[in-house]
Amino acid sequence: MLQHSFSHIPTVGVSTEEKIWNSGVGSMDEFLESPPSFLSIKKSEKLAEHIQLSKEKISAKDARYFYDHLSSKEHWRIFKEFQDSTVYLDIETTGLGSPGDIITTIALYDGKNIKYYINGKNINDFKKDIKKYGVIVSYNGKTFDIPFIENYFGIRISHAHLDLRYILYSLGYSGGLKSCERQLGIGRTGSLADVDGFFAVLLWNDYKKTRSEKSLETLLSYNIEDVLNLEYLMIEAYNKKIKEMPLDLDILDIPLAPENPFEID
Repeated sequence: MLQHSFSHIPTVGVSTEEKIWNSGVGSMDEFLESPPSFLSIKKSEKLAEHIQLSKEKISAKDARYFYDHLSSKEHWRIFKEFQDSTVYLDIETTGLGSPGDIITTIALYDGKNIKYYINGKNINDFKKDIKKYGVIVSYNGKTFDIPFIENYFGIRISHAHLDLRYILYSLGYSGGLKSCERQLGIGRTGSLADVDGFFAVLLWNDYKKTRSEKSLETLLSYNIEDVLNLEYLMIEAYNKKIKEMPLDLDILDIPLAPENPFEID
């Protein structure tokens, strides 16, 4: 969608962007070939400079540039051009962030590979691995996951961040992650259908007390299921947003998710 966007350019608001589209100019390349006639030559030249910069930022995989220049309700536009540098993130914790609360597990999924981190084992590897990505997709991560991660590790997460809680809400979907999953047709089955954040704490406590590998694997399965479903939700949300635009744009295919390595019977 960024290739068709102009509202991230200084002095170009949503109304001007719509006028550009309505003039028959639907992309950056089309603007450079033939600027809309309602713009002055000086204005067109200035916008062309910003368009060239935007194209360079896309090529350089600088998602943060667009994140900083788009309005927050338009951040979803980043997704397509930066899909290959996007990671889906979810954490499990022992609480909501009170003193003494810890991160128990973290799951990452980049559309190809699943990574998971366990407190007391490899959790510090997360700090290095997260730097490989330019965009984070979460559900309620702006309020919970990212602040918790920053406080727990003492680091700053400065990625472009697409929080599906707000993107889906703008499309009429509300509630928690599982509720949005059901509304969009991906209900969970089997043992994971009854696992929630509170039960995840109980699983961790049981693992720490009894060293039960089954409890740990159930927790990891739940954590990983979240990030696998985030990809589906993100693409669904992006496609629904695309259909709202006054342009004839291609939607994205939803890939087949990999098997959860900790599938529970």
